[in-house]
Amino acid sequence: MTASQDTTPQTAREPASSDHRLRLIVILGALTAIAPLSIDMYLPALPRLTADLSTGAMRAQLTLTACVVGLATGQAIAGPLSDRWGRRRPLLIGLLAYSVASLLCVVAPTVEAFIAFRLIQGAAGAAGIVIARAVVRDLYDGVAAAKFFSMLMLVNGLAPILAPVLGGQLLRVTPWPGIFAVLSAIGVAMFLSALLGMRETLPPEHRGTHGMAFRTLLSERAFIAYAASGGLAFAAMFTYISGSPFVLQQIYGLSPQTFSIVFGVNALGIVLAGQLSGRLAGRVALGRLLAAGLAIVATGGAGLLIAVLAGLGLPAVLPALFLVVAGQGLVLPNATALALSGRPANVAGSASALLGLAQFGIGGAAAPLAGILGPDTAVPMAVTIAATALAAALAARVASKN
Repeated sequence: MTASQDTTPQTAREPASSDHRLRLIVILGALTAIAPLSIDMYLPALPRLTADLSTGAMRAQLTLTACVVGLATGQAIAGPLSDRWGRRRPLLIGLLAYSVASLLCVVAPTVEAFIAFRLIQGAAGAAGIVIARAVVRDLYDGVAAAKFFSMLMLVNGLAPILAPVLGGQLLRVTPWPGIFAVLSAIGVAMFLSALLGMRETLPPEHRGTHGMAFRTLLSERAFIAYAASGGLAFAAMFTYISGSPFVLQQIYGLSPQTFSIVFGVNALGIVLAGQLSGRLAGRVALGRLLAAGLAIVATGGAGLLIAVLAGLGLPAVLPALFLVVAGQGLVLPNATALALSGRPANVAGSASALLGLAQFGIGGAAAPLAGILGPDTAVPMAVTIAATALAAALAARVASKN
């Protein structure tokens, strides 16, 4: 890790006014919230969906994995395209496609069709996530970028708090397909917000004239280490997202509404940790903030494994899960800022795409492991969370030696 990557506050073309900056925070925060909205809102419905589609827990979790795989592969496409065409065009196309795919999920006749539509939904929504990070890099670098990413978590963090609560309440008045009709409407709202409220941040003279910059980025050990640490930490959280509806509801007996409240409390931890990260950035080295977040996630993973193996119940399980989730508020903004630091604008989309590919690719691979032994045991979820959290900390150690 070089000194400039860790401590130098550099600013590119900042928004012209504080009003525009606030509007940009809200829009980009909403775009990065596409993933938690697409994933978390229907989590309380997973057991009901499993029964309605006459499938098992692992296949139901594949509907989650399909969305995550789409989110990963879609970023690998949209990011480089945004380096070449600018940020707005791929973003608007992706948001429209997301709305259409969400409607297709409403009418899916079988679990296989639903999995396919979820893959398309994730791939389309990925444009918002990857381009939001690239826009931040167009405008900021280093510590300034870390602070902005922390601000995004204030907006983005509301999504995992509100989404499962909203999903749980929607289930009171509509079958689970109604959740995807709401997601389609959200996609339309995001499209209109981006169309009317976000200007182009990558002018034609700064755009790439050739294909992807993946080969160069993949040759940089520090970039790979930061991407891996963020991706593995995200996998720990995503395993929790995938496994907790079954573990907390079917094993520990929580209702969908109570589960959504627990899920929201954990997500609030991300918001608080993200704001702490933003306040400390510039006073504490970004690498140290990243290491602290990974230590929190690893502690929660170890605590969860002990609680499950020793049969300590919810009083021990819930605090451990809170640490796993809350630590992400320190991990994600700093891992992202360090990985993107110093990148020229015409490769920021490709770099952002690789970060997203690591996060959602590793997360998508880890998620089915939470249900590999069926819905009656929490051991696979606990083992996967603990293992990915430890691996994330080791990857960060590699990055710190560069």
